[in-house]
Amino acid sequence: MATCLPFRAIPLKPHFTRPAKITCSAPTAQSQLAKQRLLNLIGDQDRGLMTQNNPTKLASIVKAIDDLADLGRDSVTTGGSLSATWRLLWTTEKEQLFIIQKASLFGTQTGDVLQVIDVGQRVLNNIITFPPDGVFFVRSDIAIASNQRVNFKFTSAVLRGKSWEIPLPPFGQGWFDTVYLDDEIRVVKDIRGDYLVVDRAPYTWKE
Repeated sequence: MATCLPFRAIPLKPHFTRPAKITCSAPTAQSQLAKQRLLNLIGDQDRGLMTQNNPTKLASIVKAIDDLADLGRDSVTTGGSLSATWRLLWTTEKEQLFIIQKASLFGTQTGDVLQVIDVGQRVLNNIITFPPDGVFFVRSDIAIASNQRVNFKFTSAVLRGKSWEIPLPPFGQGWFDTVYLDDEIRVVKDIRGDYLVVDRAPYTWKE
């Protein structure tokens, strides 16, 4: 594993900028193979929608995640390299998958689903975009709990359009473990037993 150093669309355009370059040491051949196996398994799963009714596929993906976690069990994944705009590749989180699947009922389509983390500022934003302009996001405060664990607490939620905004009540807190992290992807298991695979987006999302 690499070791890194220091809803028709709802109208509001997020601001995108190029991310800072991430510098990491080269992953081992073993971790590269395990990572590629995972990416191959999730590549045709439509961010997890296709996996929901396929327990055999789910078991294979979870096994691949566990293999990566074993390889990186002693690594530190809660440092500065955790700060990034992360883009959803695959998840078992039912709430996110529901919105991705049902957005068309509201005359729109789901765009990128993002997780924006700033370790220094101790914040995390979960974002679902609805191109060209729509956005729903949940803000959280975070605290580093260990080498791989981050605690979080939701602080606010907003569904926003071009000329309007609907605040929603935030609720919940918990933790997630980043079980694998390199200069391309991040793999997570959370307090509910859900899994998340994200890559570093080619842009930085800001409110």
